[in-house]
Amino acid sequence: MITFLGTGHLGGNFTRALIKQGETVHVWNRTAEKAKALEADGAKVFDSPADAVKGVKRVHIVVSDDAAVDEVLNNAAPALEPGAIIIDHTTTSVAGAVQRTAQWAAKGYTYIHAPVFMGPVNALEGTGFMMVSGNQDVIKQVSPWLEKMTGKLLNLGDTTGKAAGIKLVGNLFLISLTGGISDMLALGSAVNITGADIAALFDAWNPGAMTPQRLKRVLNGNFDNPSWELQMSRKDARLMIEEAARAGKELPATAAIAGEMDKWIEKGYAKKDWMIVASENL
Repeated sequence: MITFLGTGHLGGNFTRALIKQGETVHVWNRTAEKAKALEADGAKVFDSPADAVKGVKRVHIVVSDDAAVDEVLNNAAPALEPGAIIIDHTTTSVAGAVQRTAQWAAKGYTYIHAPVFMGPVNALEGTGFMMVSGNQDVIKQVSPWLEKMTGKLLNLGDTTGKAAGIKLVGNLFLISLTGGISDMLALGSAVNITGADIAALFDAWNPGAMTPQRLKRVLNGNFDNPSWELQMSRKDARLMIEEAARAGKELPATAAIAGEMDKWIEKGYAKKDWMIVASENL
């Protein structure tokens, strides 16, 4: 038997996939209707976290944040089976993941953080990426279970909390990407370029393929042979902001990076590769 605490879009589809694999799954969710919807798939629904974990050795949780994880697990604690394994898929802080690993070990339970780069469809289909880090003996024990739930399980080594950090870094990139897309659509609207025009551009030109190389340039400190001079990229940013302004549009993400460009230009790096603006935190 397996318990899933938290059956929103991700947890609900994880549950459905596990049931299809022949597992018996107990579920609980703060919003009871989301858990009850899984009865049709064969899940056993419970009214409290404690009831849901009774007699179960493997407990998964996927909720909103650190506070929610702590609250739900504390409510489940009185009924946890001795030696139960808690697998947390929630996006949390690094400190929270480290603290919970030690805290639950002291109580006689195994806690491991296994955040994901997966959406609801991935959870249902067993695709996408799941990450773990920390005690390798624990990871060896849980890997056969987790590998069935995802497309690829990434073992990030023996540093507890590293998986939480990598998850946050990855999500930051996605948030930044969304900011760029938003600015791009605003500028397109300002200069009469449609979304379909932009989509057609990306069908032919894939800037995402440049990302690994650009990251390596930053990590290597290679800014002396620019592919795009900082002063020229700043000029282009000015043109973008001005074109958008003529149509009453704003480009908040572009304006923010333009401000960083100005700082580096003032420090004398105008003729360096524009990626130098990303080097400050190396």
